[in-house]
Amino acid sequence: MSLVWQRLIKCSEEIIEVIDKNMTEYQEPGMERFNNETWTNRTWKSNTIRRAHVDVVDVRESKGLWMAHICLFPELTNGGPIYGFDIIAGENKVTGAFHDFSPLLNKEHPLTNWFVEENKWFKPSKERELPDWAKKIFSPGMIAAGNVRAGKELEQICTLAVSNLNNYIDKIGNHAGESKREDVIEAQNFYCANQQKNPHTPRVMLSLGLEENDVKMFCSDNLFPLIL
Repeated sequence: MSLVWQRLIKCSEEIIEVIDKNMTEYQEPGMERFNNETWTNRTWKSNTIRRAHVDVVDVRESKGLWMAHICLFPELTNGGPIYGFDIIAGENKVTGAFHDFSPLLNKEHPLTNWFVEENKWFKPSKERELPDWAKKIFSPGMIAAGNVRAGKELEQICTLAVSNLNNYIDKIGNHAGESKREDVIEAQNFYCANQQKNPHTPRVMLSLGLEENDVKMFCSDNLFPLIL
């Protein structure tokens, strides 16, 4: 196994271990359709986090790619940020790694400010430029890295993702009850609606051999579902 894939699989296992320790796993309706030998989707929740989703596509043998998506939404009276970590890699390099505490109601939320300050030392060797839809929802300190190979930079990204997840889970509950439910729903839906504008996600999933109808349904109903 390549060193890149080996480190990323370990990272995903560390993330799942943190989530498992702090939340309760549940079966989200409709998600079973998107679980098979190469595609894994799991969801958790707690008193402070309404939805944590880990999505892993492992097509190393057939397509030479491995990708993961991790996203945590606070409960609906909490206007705190959304935790996000996405990464996609071929055998020898990570082509994209994205990590953020994305602000919702307050662009200067204490947790988002913490994220920006805590991680400003990390400078990707190659920074990925963000499209317009992404600039509307991500923080100024969002990590967007490309062309990451095995070694120091990959290790730093994986370590940040796990350590920041621990901090997020530990601190997000401090902001429960600070916001109105209808305001949080509107803000989380704004985030999801913009994420659904990302043309890269379905394009990559289709290139991995996933069925077109499954990809459309997954991106709208399961990856970033709107609260109706």
